[in-house]
Amino acid sequence: MVTLCKPAVAVPEHVITMEETLDLARARHSDHPQLPLALRLIGNTGVAKRHIVQPIEKTLAHPGFQERNELYEAEAKARVPAVVEEALGHAGLRPADIDMIVYVSCTGFMMPSLTAWMINTMGFPSHTRQVPIAQLGCAAGGAAINRAHDFCTAYPDANVLIVACEFCSLCYQPTDLGVGSLLSNGLFGDAVAAAVVRGRGGTGILLERNNSHLVPDTEDWIAYSVRETGFHFLLDKRVPTTMEPLAPALREIAGAHGWDAGNLDFYIIHAGGPRILDDLSLFLEVPPEAFRFSRATLTEYGNIASAVVLDAVRRLFDEGGQPEGARGILAGFGPGITAEMCLGRWTTSPRPAEPQLGARRIVGYSPRFQHARSRA
Repeated sequence: MVTLCKPAVAVPEHVITMEETLDLARARHSDHPQLPLALRLIGNTGVAKRHIVQPIEKTLAHPGFQERNELYEAEAKARVPAVVEEALGHAGLRPADIDMIVYVSCTGFMMPSLTAWMINTMGFPSHTRQVPIAQLGCAAGGAAINRAHDFCTAYPDANVLIVACEFCSLCYQPTDLGVGSLLSNGLFGDAVAAAVVRGRGGTGILLERNNSHLVPDTEDWIAYSVRETGFHFLLDKRVPTTMEPLAPALREIAGAHGWDAGNLDFYIIHAGGPRILDDLSLFLEVPPEAFRFSRATLTEYGNIASAVVLDAVRRLFDEGGQPEGARGILAGFGPGITAEMCLGRWTTSPRPAEPQLGARRIVGYSPRFQHARSRA
């Protein structure tokens, strides 16, 4: 009974609209030979606005990779705790009830991971497992759910906290003038999201099966070039066509579970762009309305990388959830080209009685081993 509970999501206070994005592109790249194409592509994203951690004037400046990464760390520490506390509240748990933290981010770098800082400052037990995921990009949201599912399947009493922290605006590179880079400048936004996966109890999506799929020979379609100025995002023009090879992978995981991927009750899909959702609607033979949660995320926040899937799940909750037993699929897509997919049913299972403080069993703890050590 592994359940993905309601996520919490927060976006920064600074906003840039589609109209402002197009005006900036015209002003800064007036002599670009492919400006009309870039403007058309940006306009077709369906992104009405995005949220960023700095005012646009500071975002467009580049003070250097060190200063940007320091800002990433400061903003993460300032914004993650409130989102985590809200997600724990949705799950009816405390920091002491968490056995593993999966932290996903591809827009900044810390070592040790933010997980160490969270354990030291937010009341998580010192034995909490740490699983930072940095190089799956937008697919990492799906991967985090799947790794939490795996852990809670192995340890049924466990609870896993997922945190996605993406400040895509800190990866803006003013010297990158390819059409793919210009498109990215008008597509990606910033957000922090968190959710708890409970091994027992909870209301949400009861996770039943997960899988991964890599499209062969697509490693360079979505990538970072790491240079002195930081992360330079590389986006191949073939990326929007990836649903044709990935739709069969979605059909395969559903078929292995006895389900039809084209006849499910809800769909939580990474909204990399409108073409992704349009093609998936075509190849799975489902109405466009099926992807309304993902489209709403794209419209209101832009592509918020690994946080997209969690925000789409939040919107499913906010709509009122689903009838008991309703079947659905979650999928995140990212570099590789990689798909991280899982199947689940809506459940409103009652929460089990909360354990007394200090009486909770530590997942993986072996009393016999501990006793043998004390005798030695």
